[in-house]
Amino acid sequence: MAARRNEPGPAPVLDSSVAGLAARQVAHSAVADLLAKDRAFALEDALAQADRTGRLDAADAGLARAIATATFRRLGFLRCALHERLAQGLPEDQPRLVALLATGAAQILDLNVPDHAAVDLSVRIAKGDPQLQHLAGLVNAVMRRVVRERDAIFAASTDPLGDNTPDWLGQRWLARYGAQTAAAIAAAHLRGAPLDITVKNDPLGWAERLGGVVLGTGSVRLHDVHAPVASLPGYDEGAWWVQDAAAAIPARLLGIQAGERVADLCAAPGGKTAQLAAAGAAVTAIDRSGPRMERLSENLARLDLHAEIRVGDALAMGNDETFDAVLLDAPCSATGTIRRHPEVAWTKAEADIGRLAGLQSRLLDRAATLVKPGGRLVYCTCSLEPEEGERQVERFLGQNSGFARVPIKAGEIGDLGAAIDRNGDLRTLPSQLDGATPESQGGLDGFFAARLQRL
Repeated sequence: MAARRNEPGPAPVLDSSVAGLAARQVAHSAVADLLAKDRAFALEDALAQADRTGRLDAADAGLARAIATATFRRLGFLRCALHERLAQGLPEDQPRLVALLATGAAQILDLNVPDHAAVDLSVRIAKGDPQLQHLAGLVNAVMRRVVRERDAIFAASTDPLGDNTPDWLGQRWLARYGAQTAAAIAAAHLRGAPLDITVKNDPLGWAERLGGVVLGTGSVRLHDVHAPVASLPGYDEGAWWVQDAAAAIPARLLGIQAGERVADLCAAPGGKTAQLAAAGAAVTAIDRSGPRMERLSENLARLDLHAEIRVGDALAMGNDETFDAVLLDAPCSATGTIRRHPEVAWTKAEADIGRLAGLQSRLLDRAATLVKPGGRLVYCTCSLEPEEGERQVERFLGQNSGFARVPIKAGEIGDLGAAIDRNGDLRTLPSQLDGATPESQGGLDGFFAARLQRL
């Protein structure tokens, strides 16, 4: 990718006089901002930044999210299609133009919106953007050509790994998992993810009420959910919370007994904290992000669950307290979450993995000091990269003779026995649990988890 030289402009002045224009302005601005930044941050944060005043109603906010998500889900495919339809190729050093063309093409190729709306509103955005006004004619011509050549564009897309995965990431997966599995991972990313929830109790009852299915891991999976999550039965009364089926496994591996004192390090957004509290643990949840911990507190209040909330750095915790169990879901590259967060593939760089691996090592070493003799420690990351998973545990056990691995058993994780590696650690892949049954298909986040015990 060419070096990024054009920073995106300020958040757009939203135009609500034309139906759908404000939503597309927000989607365009969020995608441009993510493409232009040298650091990665979440798409939801970029969308919120683009709509600073919160003027979008629920429908337009949903449309903006759908456009931005569709754009990142097939950004490699879209870039290739656009590159071939521009005489000088796609100008990667102009993120606002790339974002406008890509969001327009995503609407035409992947979303159920009228072609004329995608074309017309893309041109309107160009005309209203000082950086793009002189390119409105080009935007119009390219969008119309995408409409005309839709079938040829789709016919040229045959390889999700080669067409739609950044080269550095695809090469890593080929080396780590082999060609067949790497291709299956990339294909799972294109399909996206269903809605998984963790329920306090009665998963069968809630699956029936919500039209879902109970997975072997205990999560409830819902397909084709079009209503806002907060409007679904059981949300307001705190019967369940959203949590990917793979993300729900690590907390269960601790085997919590009621009354045990448990530390949840790097706790936000709080799904694992809720699991531990629901199991009867006395939970201390620690995270550096004040705003994220505020949301965690709000979620616990909705769920009528309780935990001690601490905003701070887990590395700075004192030496005067220990816990029966510690859960460390360490900050990572998040390459296992691309099904749900497709921007991750395009906003992270290979250098991030090494940088984060150093932090993970420090956090794992610190977490170990918080575990009582005989206590348990679960280390996990939502990454597909071995430096952030398997190699972390190998390093730790090689340097800490006072800890031993406690292998995970197939019976603990339902129908995911194939996700247990030869060491007894958990390694889920996006392509797993995808098509086992028509009801449960939808894949998993890519997670690594290891269970350790202090001797």
